[in-house]
Amino acid sequence: MLAAERRTHLLGLLAREGKIVAKDVAAELRISEDSVRRDLRDLASEGLCQRVYGGALPVSPAVVDYAARQSVAPDGKQKVASMAAALVRPGGALILDGGTTALAVARALPRDLICTVITHSPTIAAALLGHQQAELFLLGGRVFKHSAVTCGAAAVEAAQNVSADLCLLGVTGVHPEAGLTTGDAEEAAMKRALAARAADTYILASSEKIGTASRFRVLPWEEISGLITDADPHDAFIKQFKGLGVEVLTAG
Repeated sequence: MLAAERRTHLLGLLAREGKIVAKDVAAELRISEDSVRRDLRDLASEGLCQRVYGGALPVSPAVVDYAARQSVAPDGKQKVASMAAALVRPGGALILDGGTTALAVARALPRDLICTVITHSPTIAAALLGHQQAELFLLGGRVFKHSAVTCGAAAVEAAQNVSADLCLLGVTGVHPEAGLTTGDAEEAAMKRALAARAADTYILASSEKIGTASRFRVLPWEEISGLITDADPHDAFIKQFKGLGVEVLTAG
């Protein structure tokens, strides 16, 4: 089989199965695992897959920069945001992550809601300036411009001194095997620090993130309270999440 044919085969397998196992492909095509790994390296260099131990997973479309992400699945993000905003109780304290879905959550909060919002995102804080009854706490640190949030040692230390009832956390990839992932190591560490300070943590994941993976794991499944998504409840990945014991809130 020619390299171009192998490429087509691998991309088709990734689309159908949601993963590639290098040894299985090697056996099926009667080629060496090294050949499969080289093909996967080439695909990964083009942003067409996320390499993992033993093979590859679909790459998340949410790893592009903040400005570009605003045009990715806006309807799905709005559905997720509306359901997430409904979880915020009057008088409660919310840790709200950065990113475009979190920004949609901020805009979905009732303008007269009495609450406390803790965030490391300047854009989230700015979006809530008109919410006169909301107390705002902005966690400082180095600004990671890709996601318009603060991260690094100073931001993690600031997060360790707050607490909340609820954390709404964004990720770029949600996969039953890779777990909850994002594309930057420091941002992943910041997300873990935020989640550790809340009684409940829900993941915001519009459907384009379901079944995909990024390089750095954020949290294991057992450390979240649930997943909020607009993905079809009959989707194979959603069924797998439920099989792992994950509470899935379907936003429609």
